Amino acid sequence: MTPPAAALTEPATATVTPTPAPTPATTPVPATAAAPDPSAVPAPTVRPGTGGALVLAGMLLVALNLRAAITSLGALLDEVRTGLALSGALAGFVTTLPTVAFAFFGAFTPWLVRKVSPARVLLAAMVALAAGQLLRVLTDSALVFLLTSALALAGIAVANILLPMLVKQHFPHRTGLVTGAYTVAMTLGTTVAAAAAVPVAHAFGSWRVGLGVWAGLAAVAVLPWVPLALRARAAARRAGRPAGASTRIRIRPERTRLGWAMAVYFGAQSLSGYVTMGWLAQLFRDAGYQPQDAGLLLAGVTAFGVPIALVMPTIAARMRTLRPLVLFLSAAMILSYLGMAVAPHDLALLWVFLLAVGQGAFPLILTTIGLRARTAEGTVALSAFAQSTGYLIAALGPLLVGILYEATGGWHLPIGFLLFAAGVQAGAGLAIARPRYIEDE
Repeated sequence: MTPPAAALTEPATATVTPTPAPTPATTPVPATAAAPDPSAVPAPTVRPGTGGALVLAGMLLVALNLRAAITSLGALLDEVRTGLALSGALAGFVTTLPTVAFAFFGAFTPWLVRKVSPARVLLAAMVALAAGQLLRVLTDSALVFLLTSALALAGIAVANILLPMLVKQHFPHRTGLVTGAYTVAMTLGTTVAAAAAVPVAHAFGSWRVGLGVWAGLAAVAVLPWVPLALRARAAARRAGRPAGASTRIRIRPERTRLGWAMAVYFGAQSLSGYVTMGWLAQLFRDAGYQPQDAGLLLAGVTAFGVPIALVMPTIAARMRTLRPLVLFLSAAMILSYLGMAVAPHDLALLWVFLLAVGQGAFPLILTTIGLRARTAEGTVALSAFAQSTGYLIAALGPLLVGILYEATGGWHLPIGFLLFAAGVQAGAGLAIARPRYIEDE
C-alpha cells in the first residue's frame, strides 16, 4: 500500500508507543500523553500498516545496490585497466575510491536531510548511482571514468547513512528484523554482482556491459522512491514548511564518547571486511590452494555470513547489553586469524567459518546505530559520523596489509596487524555495549 504523505516527513508532533529509556530524568514527556511512562520518548515514525510495505520494498532495492557497483568493478578490474590504459597507481586508487567516497559524501547526509525529506534525498542518491554507473562505461577517458565512478559512489554513500534512519523512522519496533532483511539484501547484491560481472562481460564480449548492466538494477531502485518523494513534498507544502525542515537541536556525535566509540567499532570491522575482500584469496593461494579454490574459500565468507546477517540484528535488538555479542564475535575473529597464521591449509574451511561469524559485527553495528539514538535525527547524525569516520579508518587496512606483506613476504606480520585491529574493535564494542543514547551525551 502506498504510504500517506505524512509518513514521509518528520512532523514535530509525531509520537509512538513509549519505549523505556535508561535516563528518565533527561527525557521529555508530551504533556498530552495519558499516564505515560516517565521514561517514554517520542520518535518520528509512521503508524503501523500505513505504507510500510512500499518503504520496505524501496529499502531492500536500495540495499541490493549498495555494493554491486564496487564488486562488479573488482571482478573486471584487469579488463578495465586494459581498456582504459590505467596505470598501476591509478588502478590502486580506483580500489581505494569507495572508502574515500563513503567517508566524504556520507558526511553531508545529515545536512541534506535537514533541508530535504529523506525520501527525496534517497531518490536523488539512486538516480546518481544509476547515472554514474551508466556514464562510466560510455567513456574512454580514465579521468571521466573516475569522476563518474565517484558520482555513483556518492549515491551509495548517502544511502548507507539513510537506511538506519529509515528503519528508526518507519519500523521502530522491528529494528532487528528490518535491519537483518536489508543487510541480507546487501550481501546478495554484493555476491551476485561479483559472480555475474565476468560471465556477463564474456557473454557480450565487453567489460562495459558487465560493468554497466548494474545501472539497470539501480534504476529499478529509483521507482519506489518517486511516489514517496512526491508525497513527502506534498505533505510539506500542506504543512506550510520546506520538506525535511526540522526545528530540532543539531546533534553532534563527534563531541561524544559514544560517537567516537561507534566510529572506531565501525572502522575496525570494516577494515577486516575490506582486507578480507582484497587479500584473503591471496593468503590461501600462498598456503597451497589453487586460484579457483582460493576464490571459493573467499566466497565462503559471504555464504556463511548470510544467515548470520539475517539473525544478528534481531538478537541484538532483544538484548539489554551487547557485551556477550561483542565478545563472542571478537573471539571468533581472533581465533580465525590465529588459525590462518598457524594452519592456513589444513583447516581453511573452519577459519573461513569463524571469520564469517566474526564479521557479523557489520550487521551488529548497523543495528546498534538505531539502538543508540532516540530519534530519526539522532540516528542519521550518528550513522553519518560513525560510517564516515569508520570508512576512513577502514581505508588504511588493505594498504597496510599490502605494505606488510610486500615487506616480509609472508602473512605473520599482516595477521598480527589484523589481531591488533580486532583487539581495538573489541574494546570499542564494549564501550558501546551499554544501553544509552547519543542525544543524552
